[in-house]
Amino acid sequence: MSPRMLFALACAAAVAAGPGSAGAQSYPARPIRLIVPYGPGASADAMGRLVAQKMSEDLGQPVVVENRAGASGMIGADVVAKSAPDGYTILLATDATHGGNAHLMKAPPFHPLRDSTPITMAAKNLLVLVASPSLPASSVRELVDHAKRNPGKLAYGSSGNGSPHHLAGVLFNQLAGTDIAHVAYKGGAPAVTDLLGGTIPLVYASYVTVAGQIRAGKLRALGVTEKARVPSLPAIPAIAETLPEFEMQSWLAFVGPAGLSAPVLARLHQSIARGLTAPDVVARLADGGLIVVANTPEQFAAQMKADYEKRGQLIRQHNITGD
Repeated sequence: MSPRMLFALACAAAVAAGPGSAGAQSYPARPIRLIVPYGPGASADAMGRLVAQKMSEDLGQPVVVENRAGASGMIGADVVAKSAPDGYTILLATDATHGGNAHLMKAPPFHPLRDSTPITMAAKNLLVLVASPSLPASSVRELVDHAKRNPGKLAYGSSGNGSPHHLAGVLFNQLAGTDIAHVAYKGGAPAVTDLLGGTIPLVYASYVTVAGQIRAGKLRALGVTEKARVPSLPAIPAIAETLPEFEMQSWLAFVGPAGLSAPVLARLHQSIARGLTAPDVVARLADGGLIVVANTPEQFAAQMKADYEKRGQLIRQHNITGD
């Protein structure tokens, strides 16, 4: 067989194997960028650095964390959405970047579903509805009854318009038939400060920010926003025990640009899941109020789609705009 024929056969075999197959076999062959769309010190940044270290050890290539903060995470998320789908640029996403933000913007720079490849939901940020002990309600049922007897007289604080904390209150009102007003704060900490000071009676907060006050009896936990009780906090009921359709999750996740090949996606998922489930990482994240999930790409894709649509519906129905 002539050299020309051998070359032609080799080219045909390469085409038949499909684009990227050789790259997938050698992946990764160079450092990987992990874009964190928030500044250093944020919970997303802390998780990203923990997992990046584990991935570097597992993959044999550096996984470099790059902070690209701005526009509530959308600047960094857009960088990844517009990157080559080769597995060398991935994102630490949140329910904001791939859930609510696009519905709050007139012209979002990318579409969270069409322009992303879901890798895994990394962890949940546990949210809890907390009340001042002076509020005459020690349960969700009592809160609903009290709010109906006092329409328009109660208010809840959140970390900002369109946040999962805000949308949890919107969903609560919708399902319970109550009229509890929303007060938007620039972050969860000032909302909790006003709650402790008696300015507002209710706040949807990240559990880690109020755990100490709950244990000290300074705040009363009425319910978690998960569909069921959290095993690590069995004494706090789920709001869904009173309002069965209630659920509002807050999460962190890993995604890539649309079009990641199946072999590269599988390798990334395997490495990230190993990092997330390492005992020391699980313990460190638990200290920060994060519950490791590490589900499959298919499971996360379904959850991301459901959350995106649910938040969009709430935002449109209630004419919610960004801060």
